[in-house]
Order: sequence, then structure tokens, then C-alpha cells
Amino acid sequence: MTVVRSQWSVIGISVVYLAVGALLSGLCVPAEAQQPGKIPHIGFLSLSGANQEAFRQGLRDLGYIEGKNIAIESRMAANRADRLSVLAGELVDLKVDVIVAAGSQAVHAAQRITNNIPIVMTSSSDPIGTGFVASLAHPGGNITGLSILGPDLSTKRLEMLKEVVLGVSRVAVFWNPDDPAAKISLRETQDAAKAQAMHLQIVEIREASDFESAFRAANKGRARALILLPAPIVATQAKQIAELALKNNLPAISPVSEFPNAGGLMSYGANLADLYGRAATYVDKILKGAKPADLPVEQPTKFELVINLKTAKQIGLVIPPNVLARADRVIR
Repeated sequence: MTVVRSQWSVIGISVVYLAVGALLSGLCVPAEAQQPGKIPHIGFLSLSGANQEAFRQGLRDLGYIEGKNIAIESRMAANRADRLSVLAGELVDLKVDVIVAAGSQAVHAAQRITNNIPIVMTSSSDPIGTGFVASLAHPGGNITGLSILGPDLSTKRLEMLKEVVLGVSRVAVFWNPDDPAAKISLRETQDAAKAQAMHLQIVEIREASDFESAFRAANKGRARALILLPAPIVATQAKQIAELALKNNLPAISPVSEFPNAGGLMSYGANLADLYGRAATYVDKILKGAKPADLPVEQPTKFELVINLKTAKQIGLVIPPNVLARADRVIR
């Protein structure tokens, strides 16, 4: 009988092991089923969503397929800068792996919300001056990415205005003081104007509704040309600005090509689509283990001059042949 009891004991223990094994196997099934849910989640934070497709294409070029091996949580503030902090908080709550911040205002909002989640800048005007990074070579925190700060851009824009508007000495400057990089851009423009003996009329624009009064102020100040400083609102309101500039017969230059595309006179600046595409390489490196603090901030490698010749004719302006020859694209 003792032998029989031992056999039954062995059998009983075996049954227990089998039951436990079956339970563990059952638990493994949902874990494998949830595996696709563990793909990297990228947060995209912006005022308007402009150039987001260039970023997505950059990811595709690196082999990422949305919904298969990567997911994108997009948050756009509908041109309301005051909404950016709330939207950044939503991305943090979602525990995204990386936040891609489009423009200085988006970077600033994300920076206030988290110092742990990596933040990739797509187009910051001056990441050092705004306190986003310690240096371009060694960012030193959780922020890295791309800057639109190129050599002497403000000087070049004023020089171009001077070339196409002969004898111009009074220039209106539209800027958004709520943009973290705006003061730096304004200071550079003022320095450039002083060197070229040009008088600047500084006009603040914070919202789309400000442009009507801004153009009235420019006319009252007898400005003969207009320079638009870098700010997301310049891109998102390009059509309105172009129409008002044409209505007021005021030659204008913008840092973004959306302006001449919408009927404005000209633009000169970094190729934003290129920068957004390159932002994907930062995301790729971070997902593979790189730390933002160790990834140097890159500056623009592609600049473009775009001239709308049709608009020039409408306002009675003749673009000199040497300026046209330098244009990367001419809209006729």
C-alpha cells in the first residue's frame, strides 16, 4: 500500500506541474498578442501640423511603417500657442517614447512639461539662446534636433530687399514676441539694419487678427518694404499676409516658402521640409538607444530663395536679373 500511495503522490505532483504549466502557457498568449502594442510611440507636437508629412516620409525612408513598427500620436494646437502646454501634457500622459516638437514654441512647451522624455526639435531658431541646449555639439539634456539658425540670414534678407526695392531705407518688421526665439531674431535684424543704414519699424503680431492693424501701422510709418521674422504664425497665415501685402503694395520677404507660394513676393531661409525629414533620423537613433544629450544639434544644409514674379509685376516691381539668377525657384 505504501508503494501505491507513493505512485499516487508522484501522479498528483505531476498533475499539479501540468496544471501550473498550462496556466503559465495561457498567460503567455495574451502577452504575445499585446506585442504589437509595444511598438514605439512618437508624439508630434505642433501649432499647425505643417510639414508633418515630410517627417513621416523621413520615417518611411528609414524603414518605419506606421501601425506596424511605429505609432504616431499627433497633437496640433490649431494655431493657438496657449494650447501647446496642455497638448504636451497629453503626450507625456500617453508615455510616448519621443516627442517631436515643431518650432520653438512647441519645444518650449514640451520642455516645461518633461525633462525625462527625449525631445527632438524640427526647426528651432536658436536652441542655445532659448536655453533648449547647452551647446550645439553637446546638448546636455533631453533635447536635441535641428536648428534653422543659419549664417547671417537676417542680413541676407535685408540685402535682398535692398536689391529689389531700390533706395529703400524704411522697413517694417513683423514679429511675435511670444515666440521664444523672436527676440534673438529681432536683435540680429536690428544689427543688420544698422550696418546697412536702414530704419526699422517694429510691429508686434501675436494672432491672425493682428495683421490688418499691423499693415495699417506700416503704412502710417511710411515703410517701403516688409520683413517677416521667423514664427509659426508667418507660415500658417501666409495667404492672409500675402493678400494684405499686395493690397498695400508693400514688397515683403519671409523666412518660409509658404509665403511666395501663397502669393507673397519672396522668401529666403532654410528648407523646412528637409529639416523635418532629417528629424526622423534623430528619432531613429534615440529609439536605438542614443541619448539626446549626446546627439549634436544640426544646422541647415539647404537654403532656398523663392521669388513670385507674378506678384512682383502686380506691385510694379522689377526683379533685377542677378537676383532672379540666384533664385532656387521662380513662380511665374
